[in-house]
Amino acid sequence: MTDVMTLILGGGRGTRLFPLTHMRSKPAVPIGGKYRLIDIPISNCLHAGLKRIFVLTQFNSASLNRHVAQTYRLDMFSEGFVEVLAAEQTPDNSDWFQGTADAVRQAARHFAGHEADYYLILAGDHLYRMDFCELIDAHIESQADITIAAQPVNAADATQMGIFRFDATGQINGFEEKPNAARLADMKSSAPKGSTVGGLSPDKPFVASMGIYVFSRDTLLDILQRPGIDFGKEIIPAALGALNVHSYLYRGYWADVGTIAAFYDANIQLTQRGAPFNFFHAHRPIYTHPRFLPSTRAYGCAVDASIVAEGCYLDQCRISESVVGIRTHVGARTSIARSVLLGADYYQEERAGRGEVDLGIGSDVVLDRVIVDKNARIADGVRLVNDRNVTNADGDGWCIRDGIIVVPKGAVVTAGLPA
Repeated sequence: MTDVMTLILGGGRGTRLFPLTHMRSKPAVPIGGKYRLIDIPISNCLHAGLKRIFVLTQFNSASLNRHVAQTYRLDMFSEGFVEVLAAEQTPDNSDWFQGTADAVRQAARHFAGHEADYYLILAGDHLYRMDFCELIDAHIESQADITIAAQPVNAADATQMGIFRFDATGQINGFEEKPNAARLADMKSSAPKGSTVGGLSPDKPFVASMGIYVFSRDTLLDILQRPGIDFGKEIIPAALGALNVHSYLYRGYWADVGTIAAFYDANIQLTQRGAPFNFFHAHRPIYTHPRFLPSTRAYGCAVDASIVAEGCYLDQCRISESVVGIRTHVGARTSIARSVLLGADYYQEERAGRGEVDLGIGSDVVLDRVIVDKNARIADGVRLVNDRNVTNADGDGWCIRDGIIVVPKGAVVTAGLPA
């Protein structure tokens, strides 16, 4: 693993995850009550012994930079590091990152001088737990130029992902980014059992790219000298037939949480018994910033099928199928169902004055299918329930995206949705 260097892509503007990305980049979005999305790929790397990691950032990167700097301080007696490479204008290039491949190309001036035989390229907004040792070993054993982690998917998911086509021997002979329904019939994988893609189920006959790549050093540096700004749309299709491109089939849990609906579903799924992904693992936990918060206090509460992070204060409330983030304050007689509360960055030391709203969730509040971003203030008696099943809307201190109510970071809500 000392021969491998990791590059984690910080992503673009994150418009599909707005307003959660209004003040932060996608990898900095909190998840699971106390973590951030960037913790997932970095933790997977550290468990695999990959300790030379560059994080490529561009938009709203301040909170991501701060989190990485405060959390991942590796042993000073090793050569390990987790370093942020922010987009920069140079005498040779005055443009910002134009795509995934362009981001790596512009960052090459910083990482190409380090010794590395292989480059592992990851996204910063995916939820999964993978043993990268197995992926890299597969790349080396197959003598591939490029190895792409892939996973079986159904037809509905296939139209939103990059899909591989295989020949009868299991070799990749085609790739298409987000094919439409008409093209899907030609993208089904029918390789025989025992091949690279053997054993696909009838309900998941397509093989999709996970946006996780392993490049041999010379291959990547040569590719970066050629035109092309995106790995999925340009680099990978152009490499087929010209380079030795292999897939690594991964059958564990993986989710792209790049939209409001996907982010909400991933969080709510964490609260379910036997959830396919769990932040706790006896040998491979997900790391994050240690905050040294007190344990949560609860008085006269009913909490069911929920995750409650540390440092919270819950007063005579009902919480079900929800994620409650760090430092959350919930007032008396409040009902929270199927909601995701991202918590707060600080405690409110004194109660708000007359006419002002305290930090957190007030008393007699009703929340159902709501995402409440950090440092939000919801006044007493507010009801946020999408009774009319509105898909998208904007209100005072709240909005609706993909049918889910979202309270942006730092927002103040004094009036709820009409019943």
